[in-house]
Amino acid sequence: MEENEEIFNLEEIKERFEEKGFFRRMGDMFKGFKMPHNTREYKEALIELQRLAAPIIAFVSVTLFVGVLMVVTAISGQKKQTIEVQIAEVEDIEDIQEETQEEEVPEDIETPPQEELEIQVDTPTPNSVVDVTPPTPQTQQQVSVKPAPQDTVAFVDSPIKMKSMVGSRDPGAIGAATSGGAGYGDAVTEATVLKVLWWLSHKQDADGSWKGGSNALANTALAVLTYLAHGEYPGSPSPYQAAFGPVVQQAVDFLCNSVKVNGDKVTMAGVDGNEYAFLIATYALCEAYGMTKNPNCKDVAMQCLTRIVKGQSPTGGWDYKINPKSTRDDMSFAGWALQALKAGKMAGLHPDGLDECIKKAIHCLKTRNFSKGGFNYTAGGGPTGLTATGCLAMQLLGFGNQPEVKSALEWMKEWQPTFDKDALDPKKKPGGSPQYYCYYATQCKYQAGMKQGASKGDEVIWQKWNAAMKKVYPKSIIELQDKVTDKAGKQHKMGYFKNSDQFSTRPVMDSCLVALQLMVYYRYLPTAQLKATETEDKDGASAAVDKGEDVDVVVDI
Repeated sequence: MEENEEIFNLEEIKERFEEKGFFRRMGDMFKGFKMPHNTREYKEALIELQRLAAPIIAFVSVTLFVGVLMVVTAISGQKKQTIEVQIAEVEDIEDIQEETQEEEVPEDIETPPQEELEIQVDTPTPNSVVDVTPPTPQTQQQVSVKPAPQDTVAFVDSPIKMKSMVGSRDPGAIGAATSGGAGYGDAVTEATVLKVLWWLSHKQDADGSWKGGSNALANTALAVLTYLAHGEYPGSPSPYQAAFGPVVQQAVDFLCNSVKVNGDKVTMAGVDGNEYAFLIATYALCEAYGMTKNPNCKDVAMQCLTRIVKGQSPTGGWDYKINPKSTRDDMSFAGWALQALKAGKMAGLHPDGLDECIKKAIHCLKTRNFSKGGFNYTAGGGPTGLTATGCLAMQLLGFGNQPEVKSALEWMKEWQPTFDKDALDPKKKPGGSPQYYCYYATQCKYQAGMKQGASKGDEVIWQKWNAAMKKVYPKSIIELQDKVTDKAGKQHKMGYFKNSDQFSTRPVMDSCLVALQLMVYYRYLPTAQLKATETEDKDGASAAVDKGEDVDVVVDI
């Protein structure tokens, strides 16, 4: 008997110290609540309820959440919306498009994933020669800003994605913009661009520059702009980053190291006599800072932008050597100055006096550099090929709907892409540097024809130009028999472009200008909100003349 009682007590103790599961404890609790209130079982049930309150609430909450989620998912799955996209057909360019579509797509193209020292870029007259005298040695100590390695910089989303201003340059955007269509690029245009990029990588000098028979500083700046247009920089998502990233890093380092500061004076080593290269290099530095946030790019770009602002003429234009006392108002020179200023503003760089500078520039474009339906070379002259430069500058500043722009587009209406100075427009004979003018014209026509609310006429003009461009440029590239071998051992085709005019010794510049045209589809969006570029001209007329409407994008000029 005593043995049985001892066994019973041990079982009771064991039961008390046994760890019961959640559901068993729940069952015991409900049994206890069925007992009379004065019993031990009922009181233990009350205590157990307090202990299990938190687990019960958690279990119920999770169950309810899962149930609600399933209901919402089921409802949303029933409301899928299909957006129909219609592509307008333009009958009068079908023949050109059919010939373009017959182009053979190069085998080695990698489709991105969906989602001199002489530089005469300004010359509308064949006999104008730029002074190339080497810079005079400084008697005082100069300071060259040494750039930090770009691959150590924290790369961020590019302000090239600034709201309502410009587009993305990631592989998915490039793939979408080169998938074909009347207003877009295709596999052939993208393959042509890649041939140029591989050729540039092959021709880069050990110091990071490109000499190539002309000004190394200008060549390097244009090459940097070309790579950046394709979304290439150290750390970029591009599938070619391993090959092109180091190329861009070396080139940007070269540009940063070229900037020399002596007190308040900012110069660049190796600049051409008239300092075109200073403006183009500033443009490249601003865009490089915008896409990489390299702090050294910011420092030197700000110094250079400040000089450009201070070097504006009293009448609102710019002249050789960034001379603030001259009122010659050279349209070609001003075009590069405005590109640099706009790129700086897009990258968040605002030197003192920038807004007032832009106001004066607008006034000069509308009153001094425009006459007889187009833009002139210097103030007071008649229209030249630089009509495209002035037109795009107006679009850049948010005045794309102004009469001067519409008139300029009409003046350029019959232009066709060409390397022949006599074939750009035989009737109007715009000048002797066809690819320089085509570089601007491509962007002008694209902005006008692809913007939201574009007129049917502007759409047709752009699509005809684009179809001709897609036909002419891929066939005109000088493709080399040798190929470039990347680090993985894969070979890539390469080639370059060369003008047939008096500036035919500039293959780097010519190649970059053509490649930039063939990337117009994804480098910038075709429209921008006025808020992104709004300013006022000298007389107080707001750039928001068309307030509340979209205007032409701040674009690549």
